[in-house]
Amino acid sequence: MLKPLHDNVVLKKDKIEKKTASGIILSGDAKEQPSFATVVAVGEGARVEGELVPMTVQVGDKVVYKKYSATEFKFEEEEYLIIAEKDILAILD
Repeated sequence: MLKPLHDNVVLKKDKIEKKTASGIILSGDAKEQPSFATVVAVGEGARVEGELVPMTVQVGDKVVYKKYSATEFKFEEEEYLIIAEKDILAILD
């Protein structure tokens, strides 16, 4: 598996399906999709003035992230994102 360095986080995008009131799934939509993902790996944390600052997010957290701040890549036929923890906007409960 992937192990991100420093304060980086590996995310897997969540697929959002849109349905009509009658239950029909809409495949293509012109609207932009929200930037939701699940944390699959976290780095050890950032170093600030020699001190290790631990990560706030944990593996399994559902998060909202800044759309254009992530690096997309493919690993073992799965698509992932690498993003700095500071670019994660919220953890969903």
